[in-house]
Amino acid sequence: MKQRIVYENEVAFMPGGKAVATSYKKIEDAATERVEQARKKAWDNYQKPLTKLRDEFLQLADVTTCNCAKTQHINAIKDDLRKVADPIRKDIMSAAKRILRLICNSCSNPANSLKTNVSAWLEKELALSHEKFNTYLYSNSEQSALKVTAVNPEYAEGALLVPGREILRDNWDRQLEKDNKIVLFGEDVGKIGGVNQTYEGLQAKYGEERIFDTGIREATIIGQGIGMAMRGLRPIAEIQYFDYLLYGLQLMSDDLATLQYRTKGGQKAPLIITTRGHRLEGIWHSGSPLSMVINSIRGVYVLVPRDMTRAAGFYNTLLQSDEPALVIEPLNGYRLREKMPSNLGEFRIPLGVPEVMEQGTDVTLVTYGSCVRIAQEATAQLKDFGISVELIDVQSLEPFDLNKIIASSLSKTNKIVFFDEDVPGGATAVAMASRR
Repeated sequence: MKQRIVYENEVAFMPGGKAVATSYKKIEDAATERVEQARKKAWDNYQKPLTKLRDEFLQLADVTTCNCAKTQHINAIKDDLRKVADPIRKDIMSAAKRILRLICNSCSNPANSLKTNVSAWLEKELALSHEKFNTYLYSNSEQSALKVTAVNPEYAEGALLVPGREILRDNWDRQLEKDNKIVLFGEDVGKIGGVNQTYEGLQAKYGEERIFDTGIREATIIGQGIGMAMRGLRPIAEIQYFDYLLYGLQLMSDDLATLQYRTKGGQKAPLIITTRGHRLEGIWHSGSPLSMVINSIRGVYVLVPRDMTRAAGFYNTLLQSDEPALVIEPLNGYRLREKMPSNLGEFRIPLGVPEVMEQGTDVTLVTYGSCVRIAQEATAQLKDFGISVELIDVQSLEPFDLNKIIASSLSKTNKIVFFDEDVPGGATAVAMASRR
């Protein structure tokens, strides 16, 4: 057995009174020195390439052989850059752009002129900067959700009309059966099968380790999901209602949405967050704060299916991918009847592809989620007045209309209406900004 060490007054004593030579103070000093050396080494490793890049540019931007009238100004910019003790890329790129604007065009050999060389150097470095700092917000791999092949729902002859919740339940059943890495969890998900019975009977079938209840703590639900996803599981984290997502928004925004970006694709957390919403029924409950969410979680797909068949299709797509997503099921769709697909667990709805539900010539009406049914009722009424409406369900807000289907419709009708149940400046604003 290991002997227990008892510490007194910065000196460690073994049982029996034998002193250990190293004091707390020495341990602390040694640890502090190691940390300081590691910090210095890390900073040097970060700074050396930037200093080398700065010196490379200063040597390239040699105006001694140029008759440029701005030579003095150019040299002043170079001197300022040379004096920066710890340059960052912004310092170097900014100086290069300013100098490029000042260099004249006069040169006996334009193909090898100073302006040509600086321009080529800057173009190369900006391309590298883009690759370093503007990629991997979403997956670049072959498992990207945008590369998953779409598969349409199939229906047997005489397919039954069932409540939408049963389509979700039976689709989850197929997925759990196929992949033992899938786990579902959230408030009331396990024992009672979810507040809308979309997981009815699944805990009894697959056990409490694969489908289980949590406490009322949305932040830790998201945190658990991120941890599971980073370790190779395929977690489905339920937030009971969409407005409760706000309690986990900080983790989604700071940790989940930026993970691929921060690690240049080196780490992934393909967490699927499922919730229900699309209704503006109250201030304190059953809200639809999409504007707040969309603009906070770039890096996480935001999907807004109009019914449970489309919701199940999105889940099937996402389970084939390596990316995180938020799926907002329509709150009033669980009891509405839909045809039961015969290829449960297999059909996949593509992301970023709106569906033109009704062809029209007079006006384009763009909406999503629970609003689709309201829009369908409105278009039917407008027909009585001779108004032909082209109805489009966007289906996903992030990504949004990758194939410019809405712009194509607008070029035909020349008039467009965006319709949602969000606050002003929310999902409609995103749609309007993206319509081109």
